[in-house]
Amino acid sequence: MSIPAIAAYSMPQVAFENRADWTAEPNRAVLLIHDMQYYFLKKYDMQAEPVPTLIRHIQQLRKLCHAQGIPVIYTAQPTTQPPQDRALLTDFWGPGLSDPRNAGQEKIIAELAPAAHDAVQTKWRYSAFFRSDLKQLMQEQGRDQLLITGIYAHIGCLTTALDAFMNDIQPFFVTDATADFSAEEHAMGIKYVSQRCGVCVTTDSLQGQLSGLPVSPHQEHA
Repeated sequence: MSIPAIAAYSMPQVAFENRADWTAEPNRAVLLIHDMQYYFLKKYDMQAEPVPTLIRHIQQLRKLCHAQGIPVIYTAQPTTQPPQDRALLTDFWGPGLSDPRNAGQEKIIAELAPAAHDAVQTKWRYSAFFRSDLKQLMQEQGRDQLLITGIYAHIGCLTTALDAFMNDIQPFFVTDATADFSAEEHAMGIKYVSQRCGVCVTTDSLQGQLSGLPVSPHQEHA
Protein backbone atom coordinates (compact mmCIF):
# COMPACT_ATOMS: atom_id res chain seq x y z
CA MET A 1 0.00 0.00 0.00
CA SER A 2 1.25 3.49 -0.82
CA ILE A 3 -0.06 7.04 -0.56
CA PRO A 4 -3.02 7.37 -2.96
CA ALA A 5 -3.51 10.05 -5.57
CA ILE A 6 -5.15 13.06 -3.94
CA ALA A 7 -8.12 14.83 -5.52
CA ALA A 8 -8.15 18.60 -5.74
CA TYR A 9 -9.98 20.53 -3.04
CA SER A 10 -10.17 24.11 -1.84
CA MET A 11 -8.51 25.17 1.37
CA PRO A 12 -11.06 24.50 4.13
CA GLN A 13 -13.37 27.33 5.07
CA VAL A 14 -14.37 25.95 8.45
CA ALA A 15 -14.93 27.88 11.64
CA PHE A 16 -12.75 26.90 14.56
CA GLU A 17 -12.44 28.15 18.10
CA ASN A 18 -9.20 27.70 20.01
CA ARG A 19 -9.25 26.66 23.64
CA ALA A 20 -5.89 28.38 24.28
CA ASP A 21 -5.22 32.07 23.72
CA TRP A 22 -1.54 31.96 22.76
CA THR A 23 -0.03 34.63 20.53
CA ALA A 24 2.96 33.94 18.31
CA GLU A 25 6.03 36.00 19.19
CA PRO A 26 9.07 36.48 16.91
CA ASN A 27 11.59 35.92 19.70
CA ARG A 28 9.97 32.62 20.73
CA ALA A 29 8.97 31.09 17.40
CA VAL A 30 10.43 28.60 14.94
CA LEU A 31 8.86 28.00 11.51
CA LEU A 32 8.55 24.33 10.56
CA ILE A 33 8.15 23.45 6.87
CA HIS A 34 7.01 19.87 7.07
CA ASP A 35 7.75 17.26 4.37
CA MET A 36 7.37 19.50 1.31
CA GLN A 37 9.15 16.96 -0.90
CA TYR A 38 8.31 16.06 -4.48
CA TYR A 39 7.45 12.53 -3.37
CA PHE A 40 4.52 13.81 -1.31
CA LEU A 41 3.49 16.76 -3.51
CA LYS A 42 3.32 14.59 -6.62
CA LYS A 43 0.33 12.81 -5.11
CA TYR A 44 -1.59 15.99 -5.99
CA ASP A 45 -2.16 17.81 -9.24
CA MET A 46 0.34 20.51 -8.32
CA GLN A 47 -1.43 23.04 -10.53
CA ALA A 48 -4.75 22.58 -8.71
CA GLU A 49 -5.85 23.63 -5.25
CA PRO A 50 -4.87 23.34 -2.49
CA VAL A 51 -1.24 23.17 -3.66
CA PRO A 52 -0.77 26.67 -5.16
CA THR A 53 -2.26 28.29 -2.06
CA LEU A 54 -0.22 26.00 0.21
CA ILE A 55 3.05 26.94 -1.47
CA ARG A 56 2.24 30.64 -1.66
CA HIS A 57 1.35 30.87 2.02
CA ILE A 58 4.46 28.99 3.14
CA GLN A 59 6.57 31.27 0.97
CA GLN A 60 4.99 34.31 2.63
CA LEU A 61 5.63 32.99 6.11
CA ARG A 62 9.18 31.95 5.29
CA LYS A 63 9.96 35.40 3.88
CA LEU A 64 8.61 37.06 7.02
CA CYS A 65 10.51 34.69 9.30
CA HIS A 66 13.77 35.25 7.44
CA ALA A 67 13.25 39.03 7.72
CA GLN A 68 12.57 38.81 11.45
CA GLY A 69 15.36 36.37 12.31
CA ILE A 70 12.93 33.54 13.11
CA PRO A 71 14.64 30.17 12.53
CA VAL A 72 13.26 28.05 9.68
CA ILE A 73 13.49 24.27 9.95
CA TYR A 74 12.52 21.75 7.28
CA THR A 75 11.77 18.06 7.62
CA ALA A 76 12.47 15.60 4.82
CA GLN A 77 12.38 11.83 4.63
CA PRO A 78 15.67 10.29 3.43
CA THR A 79 16.10 8.30 0.24
CA THR A 80 17.66 5.34 2.02
CA GLN A 81 15.35 3.83 4.61
CA PRO A 82 16.49 0.37 5.73
CA PRO A 83 13.64 -1.93 6.86
CA GLN A 84 14.57 -1.51 10.53
CA ASP A 85 14.34 2.27 10.17
CA ARG A 86 11.14 2.42 8.13
CA ALA A 87 9.61 -0.33 10.30
CA LEU A 88 5.82 -0.08 10.70
CA LEU A 89 5.51 2.73 8.16
CA THR A 90 5.93 0.07 5.49
CA ASP A 91 2.77 -1.72 6.63
CA PHE A 92 0.71 1.44 6.11
CA TRP A 93 2.45 3.26 3.26
CA GLY A 94 4.74 0.81 1.49
CA PRO A 95 8.49 1.36 0.91
CA GLY A 96 8.19 5.09 0.24
CA LEU A 97 11.35 6.74 -0.99
CA SER A 98 13.22 3.45 -0.60
CA ASP A 99 11.48 2.25 -3.76
CA PRO A 100 13.87 2.82 -6.71
CA ARG A 101 10.90 4.02 -8.78
CA ASN A 102 10.77 7.10 -6.51
CA ALA A 103 14.41 8.05 -7.05
CA GLY A 104 14.98 11.79 -7.15
CA GLN A 105 11.71 12.65 -5.41
CA GLU A 106 13.31 13.19 -2.02
CA LYS A 107 14.16 16.82 -2.84
CA ILE A 108 12.20 19.66 -1.29
CA ILE A 109 10.24 21.39 -4.04
CA ALA A 110 12.11 24.14 -5.86
CA GLU A 111 9.63 26.83 -4.82
CA LEU A 112 10.58 26.23 -1.18
CA ALA A 113 14.23 25.20 -1.50
CA PRO A 114 15.96 25.82 1.86
CA ALA A 115 18.18 28.85 2.24
CA ALA A 116 21.79 28.30 3.29
CA HIS A 117 21.02 29.25 6.90
CA ASP A 118 17.90 27.08 7.20
CA ALA A 119 18.09 23.70 8.96
CA VAL A 120 16.91 20.42 7.44
CA GLN A 121 15.95 17.59 9.79
CA THR A 122 15.80 13.95 8.72
CA LYS A 123 12.24 12.66 9.15
CA TRP A 124 11.76 9.08 10.39
CA ARG A 125 8.18 8.98 11.69
CA TYR A 126 5.04 11.10 11.68
CA SER A 127 6.38 13.46 14.35
CA ALA A 128 9.21 15.83 13.46
CA PHE A 129 10.53 15.31 16.99
CA PHE A 130 11.15 11.57 16.58
CA ARG A 131 14.88 10.75 16.39
CA SER A 132 15.74 14.38 15.66
CA ASP A 133 17.34 17.21 17.58
CA LEU A 134 14.44 19.60 16.93
CA LYS A 135 13.64 20.02 20.61
CA GLN A 136 17.30 20.53 21.49
CA LEU A 137 17.76 23.13 18.75
CA MET A 138 14.75 25.04 20.01
CA GLN A 139 15.91 24.88 23.62
CA GLU A 140 19.40 26.08 22.68
CA GLN A 141 17.85 29.13 21.04
CA GLY A 142 15.41 29.75 23.87
CA ARG A 143 12.38 29.16 21.64
CA ASP A 144 9.16 27.46 22.70
CA GLN A 145 6.68 28.10 19.88
CA LEU A 146 6.48 25.99 16.72
CA LEU A 147 4.71 27.35 13.63
CA ILE A 148 3.63 24.27 11.66
CA THR A 149 3.17 24.31 7.89
CA GLY A 150 3.32 21.63 5.19
CA ILE A 151 1.80 18.19 4.62
CA TYR A 152 -0.09 16.13 5.54
CA ALA A 153 -2.26 18.04 8.00
CA HIS A 154 -3.95 15.16 9.82
CA ILE A 155 -0.85 12.92 9.89
CA GLY A 156 2.62 14.40 10.39
CA CYS A 157 1.54 17.99 11.04
CA LEU A 158 -1.02 16.96 13.66
CA THR A 159 1.33 14.45 15.30
CA THR A 160 4.11 17.02 15.45
CA ALA A 161 1.71 19.50 17.06
CA LEU A 162 0.70 16.93 19.67
CA ASP A 163 4.33 16.02 20.35
CA ALA A 164 5.24 19.71 20.71
CA PHE A 165 2.43 20.15 23.24
CA MET A 166 3.73 17.19 25.27
CA ASN A 167 7.19 18.76 25.23
CA ASP A 168 5.88 22.10 26.54
CA ILE A 169 6.30 23.78 23.15
CA GLN A 170 3.31 25.80 21.96
CA PRO A 171 2.24 24.58 18.49
CA PHE A 172 0.64 26.98 16.02
CA PHE A 173 -1.10 25.01 13.27
CA VAL A 174 -1.35 27.18 10.16
CA THR A 175 -4.65 26.04 8.68
CA ASP A 176 -4.17 27.43 5.16
CA ALA A 177 -0.45 26.69 4.94
CA THR A 178 -1.07 22.96 5.44
CA ALA A 179 -2.73 20.46 3.09
CA ASP A 180 -4.13 16.96 3.38
CA PHE A 181 -5.68 13.95 1.66
CA SER A 182 -9.08 15.67 1.57
CA ALA A 183 -10.97 18.68 2.87
CA GLU A 184 -12.65 16.46 5.49
CA GLU A 185 -9.37 15.11 6.87
CA HIS A 186 -7.86 18.59 6.79
CA ALA A 187 -10.79 19.93 8.80
CA MET A 188 -10.45 17.03 11.23
CA GLY A 189 -6.83 17.95 11.89
CA ILE A 190 -7.78 21.58 12.49
CA LYS A 191 -10.52 20.64 14.94
CA TYR A 192 -8.29 18.26 16.89
CA VAL A 193 -5.39 20.70 17.26
CA SER A 194 -7.60 23.65 18.20
CA GLN A 195 -9.34 21.64 20.91
CA ARG A 196 -6.62 19.34 22.23
CA CYS A 197 -3.05 20.52 21.81
CA GLY A 198 -2.46 23.82 20.05
CA VAL A 199 -3.69 26.98 18.44
CA CYS A 200 -4.96 27.12 14.87
CA VAL A 201 -4.23 30.27 12.88
CA THR A 202 -4.58 31.42 9.29
CA THR A 203 -1.59 32.75 7.40
CA ASP A 204 -2.93 36.32 7.58
CA SER A 205 -3.56 36.07 11.31
CA LEU A 206 -0.12 34.63 12.00
CA GLN A 207 1.60 37.30 9.92
CA GLY A 208 -0.27 39.91 11.92
CA GLN A 209 0.82 38.39 15.23
CA LEU A 210 4.46 38.17 14.19
CA SER A 211 4.36 41.76 12.90
CA GLY A 212 2.79 43.07 16.10
CA LEU A 213 -0.57 43.88 14.52
CA PRO A 214 -3.86 43.47 16.44
CA VAL A 215 -4.60 39.80 17.13
CA SER A 216 -7.84 38.31 15.79
CA PRO A 217 -10.37 36.85 18.24
CA HIS A 218 -10.20 33.16 19.18
CA GLN A 219 -12.79 32.20 16.58
CA GLU A 220 -11.59 32.29 12.97
CA HIS A 221 -12.32 30.75 9.62
CA ALA A 222 -9.68 28.52 8.15
